[in-house]
Amino acid sequence: MAAEAGKKEEMTKVKITSKSHVKPGKIVGRKECQLVTFDLPYLAFYYNQKLLFYKGGEFEDKVEKLKDGLSEVLEEFYQLGGKLGKDEEGVFRVDYDDDMDGVEVLEAIAEGLSVDELAADEGTSSLKDLIPYNGVLNLEGLHRPLLSVQLTKLKDGLAMGCAFNHAILDGTSTWHFMSSWAQICSGSNSIVPPFLERTKARNTRVKLDLSLPPNPVASCNGYANQGPQLREKLFRFSEAAIDKIKSKVNSNPPSNGSKPFSTFQSLAVHIWQHVTQARDLKPEDYTVFTVFADCRKRVDPPMPESYFGNLIQAIFTVTAAGLLLANPPEFGASMVQKVIEAHNAEAIDERNKEWEAAPKIFQFKDAGVNCVAVGSSPRFKVYDVDFGWGKPEGVRSGSNNRFDGMVYLYQGKSGGRSIDVEITLEAGALEKLEKDKEFLMEV
Repeated sequence: MAAEAGKKEEMTKVKITSKSHVKPGKIVGRKECQLVTFDLPYLAFYYNQKLLFYKGGEFEDKVEKLKDGLSEVLEEFYQLGGKLGKDEEGVFRVDYDDDMDGVEVLEAIAEGLSVDELAADEGTSSLKDLIPYNGVLNLEGLHRPLLSVQLTKLKDGLAMGCAFNHAILDGTSTWHFMSSWAQICSGSNSIVPPFLERTKARNTRVKLDLSLPPNPVASCNGYANQGPQLREKLFRFSEAAIDKIKSKVNSNPPSNGSKPFSTFQSLAVHIWQHVTQARDLKPEDYTVFTVFADCRKRVDPPMPESYFGNLIQAIFTVTAAGLLLANPPEFGASMVQKVIEAHNAEAIDERNKEWEAAPKIFQFKDAGVNCVAVGSSPRFKVYDVDFGWGKPEGVRSGSNNRFDGMVYLYQGKSGGRSIDVEITLEAGALEKLEKDKEFLMEV
């Protein structure tokens, strides 16, 4: 039995076979772009990891096609081929020059691992070795590529693991880049170019004195050596389940004439209540709900959807666990709705000024006590990232930037209004959530 298990492990092992770099296909020249207040707090986060996997053979042909497409898309998205830098005043920026390495591309092999096995893995155990830069801080972009891509040959397909430096872009920019790359590989001659003028959103120059820990990769990647054991799990909510959750939350609208609750607000309170219940908190314990909200249309003047960078801010709301659980879902949904609606241009400006006066680099614990923190968005068309050989069989997040209460939302594979929910919790709480039929919508 042990020999069999050892053989299976050997089969699913990921072996890196080569490493190369891809640069823009044309001369770009020297470019410098100041990082702004929306970017800087993420310097002490970790590289943002995404994994897409596809069925089909001809691995080598696909790798060539991907590299060619990458070279072309980098002509517009050249910042991803650069490095972090600092100007003479200590203000962080993105530097690009034609003699820089460009994007790192690793090729690997894991022929014992099938696409179906990856798709069936609701944890992240089999995913970790398929994505580069585990436990690598964004600050390391001073001397590492800002994007690393690992292309792994599977038994019956290809896994594409990407690690993006979160100090230079958010989810909206990440998926804009990925879909542009896919469009070029599929033969498109035109993509929506990224809007690279970050200082149009904010131009305050903030000097930061930051240095790397002595051995940054050995320091934990957000949770490895801290406190209780954490686990991740992917929960899939069908269109019917999402509609049911939304209609339940909207069945008793508040009398203050507020707008109906959106799908996001409805699902948010569903997760917040059930996670709070699974944690066995005391009624008087506080619990925080955090959402990383896109501010492109909230800032004044509004920025285009193609704005390349971070244009997100964390929005918080807090209540006592007892109140959240004793009240119907519209109580929590109303709290979430209020803070999202209140986060207008004035509130964003106020938050920026506050931060600029006393810069504070985010760490995971800043998300709040007993928190549920939502990143990513089901609005990102992740299953439309088709490089010319079909849609992905699965889209997942890596193990970086996970902490107790971190939630990633993705468009569901089955399309429509279905949503995939990736949750990281203490092992005991996650076990309770897995058995919670009301949470799973099995009642």
